[in-house]
Amino acid sequence: MITVDTIGRVRRAYFVRGRKIKAIARELKIARNTVRDIVRAEEGRAAAERRYHRAVQPLPRLGAYVDSLEQILADNSKRPKRERLTYQRIYGELKLAGYAGGYDALRATLGPGRSDRVSARPRRSFH
Repeated sequence: MITVDTIGRVRRAYFVRGRKIKAIARELKIARNTVRDIVRAEEGRAAAERRYHRAVQPLPRLGAYVDSLEQILADNSKRPKRERLTYQRIYGELKLAGYAGGYDALRATLGPGRSDRVSARPRRSFH
């Protein structure tokens, strides 16, 4: 992870000490492309805000089963609270329907926005 301290060290080494990008990368043990991006950023603003933002989450395997998933969630919301399906049970239902994707992709799709429609397992607390 690139911290503000590392960005400062890269910029000082390049602009003040006149070191080459390859030498800085070798010395600080970070990629040359990262060093180049930090050096080319205007006054460190863009370099300090280096984050990956995915515009659209692709759902290649789940895409064909979205209708089935919506039906399962609709049926699930009509059940009494104690009888609602957990994420694992919903995953099992989709596997029976032919879904070949992973549990994590399903959980990410059902994630925070869907928690009111699916009951989660109670967490155990150890004191």
